[in-house]
Amino acid sequence: MSRPGLKGTYAAPALEKAFEILELLADRPSGMQISEMSAILGRSVGELFRIVIVMEMQGYLQKSETTDRYTVAYKLLDVALRATPSQNLIAAALMPMERLAATVGQSCHLVVANGGRGLVIARQENPGTRGFALKVGAAVDLLHSCSGHVLLAFAPPARTARLIELAEAAQGGEGCDRAALAQTLATVRDQGFDSRKSPVTFGVTDISVPIFGFNGDIMAALTIPFMEMLDGSQKVGLAAARQELDSTAREISAALGHQA
Repeated sequence: MSRPGLKGTYAAPALEKAFEILELLADRPSGMQISEMSAILGRSVGELFRIVIVMEMQGYLQKSETTDRYTVAYKLLDVALRATPSQNLIAAALMPMERLAATVGQSCHLVVANGGRGLVIARQENPGTRGFALKVGAAVDLLHSCSGHVLLAFAPPARTARLIELAEAAQGGEGCDRAALAQTLATVRDQGFDSRKSPVTFGVTDISVPIFGFNGDIMAALTIPFMEMLDGSQKVGLAAARQELDSTAREISAALGHQA
């Protein structure tokens, strides 16, 4: 399985197969048998059998005793949290996010750049009876979403250019309007946030602000999918929610060592 932007012709067949298996199972939480993986990946059962068994022995896959289906085990999440800044970020963000959701009566979520997409790594649901929230692990479009625009706008230029290339590749190589996107990102940088109607959910206005680390680099985007009630019964208005969101992002950034 080729990856965009990589140079050279290095090959590690067993490792490539392991990654293919992980990526395949990531979209199938109910799991798959080896024969099913074989059919989808276009590889023989013999090619995959040893790889799957070793991954199970190492704790990265788990097998159902009743269906013989393999699923990704939690060890992968544990390693990911320990090997990336996510653990410190989530630890710093959870309490402020909980207070934010209670104050504004809306859910919120935390998005980081993950290759050519954004990835929701934490969320806090509205404690009330009604709300809208993205799931942890949900993929986010970097090129068209509020969270994506914030991640692109506040990253160093070289990083932004690379993320745009990866995002286009993730969408099948379809290019975006670079000039229009550059103008959008400049506006986001100037105003310090992004806000727009959700491109996928009617009645929701997304608001997103950056979270910075101690070295000034953007770590994540904190986003409220603001759901406006038809009867006007939401706890606060959109402008007040954005102010609370900005205050929460500054609190999280400060906890990560950022000095504005």
